[in-house]
Amino acid sequence: MILYGGNTAGTQQRFDDEEYAMNAHETAVYTHGHHESVLRSHRWRTAENSAAYLIGELRPGMSVLDVGCGPGTITADLAELVAPGGSVTAVDASEDVIGQARAYAAERGVTGVRFATADVHALEFPDDSFDVVHAHQVLQHVGDPVQALREMRRVCRPGGIVAARDADYAAMTWYPQAPGLDAWQSLYQRVARANGGEPNAGRMLRAWARAAGFTEVASSATNWVYATPEEAAWWSSLWADRTTASSYADIATGGGQATAGDLESIASAWHEWGADPDAWFMVPNGEILCRV
Repeated sequence: MILYGGNTAGTQQRFDDEEYAMNAHETAVYTHGHHESVLRSHRWRTAENSAAYLIGELRPGMSVLDVGCGPGTITADLAELVAPGGSVTAVDASEDVIGQARAYAAERGVTGVRFATADVHALEFPDDSFDVVHAHQVLQHVGDPVQALREMRRVCRPGGIVAARDADYAAMTWYPQAPGLDAWQSLYQRVARANGGEPNAGRMLRAWARAAGFTEVASSATNWVYATPEEAAWWSSLWADRTTASSYADIATGGGQATAGDLESIASAWHEWGADPDAWFMVPNGEILCRV
C-alpha cells in the first residue's frame, strides 16, 4: 500500500507491498471500470447528494477513512466537514483513480487528505485507527462484503461509525417503460454476478452488517432521481456510452452474456429513452450507520 500525504503528490510513504499482497483477499472484478463514462457519473457525487445520512455524525477534528474513494469528490467534501483539525484517508483499489482524486483535492485546495491504494478485505491500518469509516457504492462490487465490513469495523475506534451506501439495481425504475432498458437491467444483473458482485446490495446492507458483528445498525434509504430533460439526457448518455465503450462492455461480451449487437441495441434504447420529454429515472440506495 502506498500513502500520499497532503493534497499534492508530496512525500510517498511505502509500506511492505509483498506482505500486504500475501494478506489481501481476492476481490471481485470491478464491473464498471474507470472509463470516462463511469467517472462522469462518479465526479457528480458529493457528500450532500450521496452521503447526507452521514453528515450529521461528522465533527471538526475527526479522522475519516473513505473506502473506494474514486475520483475524490465525496472525499474532498468529507475533509471540509471535519475541518479544522480533522483528516481523511482516502483509499481505492485503482492507483490510476487515486491519482485523479489527489489531483482533484489539490485543484480544490483541500488539505488534511492522504491517499492510498488498498483492498477493503484486508486494510493495512492498525485496529481503532479512525473515528468514521465510510464506503459509497463499494460493497456491491467486492468479493466478500461481510469481510469488508469486518475490516471496516476493525479499523474504526470504539464509539465510532461505519457508514455504507449502495444502490439496488433490481429496484431501479423509470418512465416511460422501454424494453431496451428492461434488457439493460437484466444484463447488468447477470454481468455483475458473474464478476462476483451483488448488484442489489442496497437491500442487503443491514444483514451484512449484522453478519459482520455489528449490533447497533441504523438503516435508511434515499434516492437519486433524474427528472428534468437535462438530467435524463445526462444519465442516459453516460449509460449508453458505458454499455458500448467501458470495461463493462468488454466483460459482457467476453463472458458471453451479450453480443456487441445486443449492447448497441441497449445503447440506442438509452438514447431514445433519454430524449423523451417525460423521461424519469430513480436509483434507490440503501444506507447503514453502524456504531462500533
